[in-house]
Amino acid sequence: MGKERLYIYDTTLRDGAQTQGVQFSVEEKRQIAAALDELNVDYIEGGWPGANPTDSEFFAHPPQTQARFTAFGMTKRAGRSVENDDVLSAVVNAGTESVCLVGKTHDFHVEKALGISLEENLTAISQSIAHLVAVGREAVFDAEHFFDGYKSNPDYATKCAKAAYEAGARWIVLCDTNGGAMPYEVERIVGEVIAAGVPGDHVGIHTHNDTENAVSNSLAAILAGARQVQGTLNGLGERCGNANLISLIPTLVLKEPFASQFETCVDAKALESLTRVSRAIDDILNRVPTRQAAYVGASAFVHKSGLHASAILKDPSTYEHIDPAWVGNERVIPMSNQAGQSNLRRRLADAGIDVDKNDPALERILTAIKNREAEGYSYDTAQASFELLARRELGILPTFFTVKRYRVTVERRKNKYNKMVSLSEAVVVVKVNGEKKLSVSESMDPSGSDRGPVNALARALTKDLGPYQDMIDDLRLVDFKVRITQGGTDAVTRVVIDSEDSQGRRWATVGVSPNIVDASFDALLEAITWKLVRDYPAA
Repeated sequence: MGKERLYIYDTTLRDGAQTQGVQFSVEEKRQIAAALDELNVDYIEGGWPGANPTDSEFFAHPPQTQARFTAFGMTKRAGRSVENDDVLSAVVNAGTESVCLVGKTHDFHVEKALGISLEENLTAISQSIAHLVAVGREAVFDAEHFFDGYKSNPDYATKCAKAAYEAGARWIVLCDTNGGAMPYEVERIVGEVIAAGVPGDHVGIHTHNDTENAVSNSLAAILAGARQVQGTLNGLGERCGNANLISLIPTLVLKEPFASQFETCVDAKALESLTRVSRAIDDILNRVPTRQAAYVGASAFVHKSGLHASAILKDPSTYEHIDPAWVGNERVIPMSNQAGQSNLRRRLADAGIDVDKNDPALERILTAIKNREAEGYSYDTAQASFELLARRELGILPTFFTVKRYRVTVERRKNKYNKMVSLSEAVVVVKVNGEKKLSVSESMDPSGSDRGPVNALARALTKDLGPYQDMIDDLRLVDFKVRITQGGTDAVTRVVIDSEDSQGRRWATVGVSPNIVDASFDALLEAITWKLVRDYPAA
């Protein structure tokens, strides 16, 4: 018996745009659509044409995607025909293959929010869906507040779903709009709707994460017979977000009973892009990726305990539920004051450093790590700095350049609008192959805002490193974390900097000092040195 087809419907560009603080530009929507196509999703819901200038422009020049590009709107308004409802017409005129219309299915919302009779609402659903079919569109009906409506009036909610199905809807999507349903409720209700006459291969599920159950509710609906699942990348969405496709997709592809029962659009190659796509979305939104995100987080396959690391060396399945490479992630054996030689040897091997298990340098490295962590360093989160420390102890760290001196100043002055603003300026003097180089940089961004002294230092330090410059031109600082590790007048500051480059590599470095600028500068130096170790041919 063959596998059943399960369809994946992404609504990042519409429902994900409801996230507080998120405002997609047209270009960002295009970038996200391209990332979704890399995952091979079946449907990309692009937004609501006519609802705002961004969506109107996006649909006027839609992206070319393998996925079925879908416009979103709502069923016709009371007192208007489908032909004379300008809101519905704008959605139809977008010319997409598929159109998704949201409609009320909770009797309370029909009578209170819309102020119409239950029968009028049923007519609006039927006529709107029939109109889409008549003009050659694939019709998707989003049954808004369906689970709350079903619990209030199961007969009426079911009538709404059946009205859409009988009018020709390809999909009737049951929505947990308020996000309050429990998995056992979702599984029961989906099963009852299918038993009432809406076939499971026409039923979809759309959940919100207000009780941290959006993914669980989606899986429960699929087990009950739904064959389309909706969600967003990284769980974007209003309030607590939507079902996270970044978690759902690998679960459906890799976990039982889903893997053996269903065929999805996502093949092994697409699955390997999952981590990259997830982090690309965070990059577009200027967000720091969640380290503990399932499957794709930087900590998802980290093994800190010496006992765990020892077992991982023998068989990774001892402490990993999947091979991280399947989703484009990687295993990390971090170094910390809990580390043993198993962790150390594995981490060195991951860095391409081959050390005999009897080499006395191993004990020196462990001692150095523990001593420095007592001073405030953290190699648990700064893997690149650990590697550089190990290379120094092993005598295999090249000296690419030396810093002779640096200075940072912060000036308060009036701008052309007579407003007091800050301006940070850094001067860095380095010696490269015996030649001194002086670089000066300000931290002013194009809008005229000061990005601070650390930004000025980073710009100056990466401005001119002679023969190494080409190798650091694509280096970018993506996160900056500061922690005071000791209080009082002897306070010590720890700075951890996350960096990335055009090859998709991301690494963290650490600096510690009573002076936050010195700690930041040390972390910056480590970030540059690690990249040169990786990219310079003679390193």
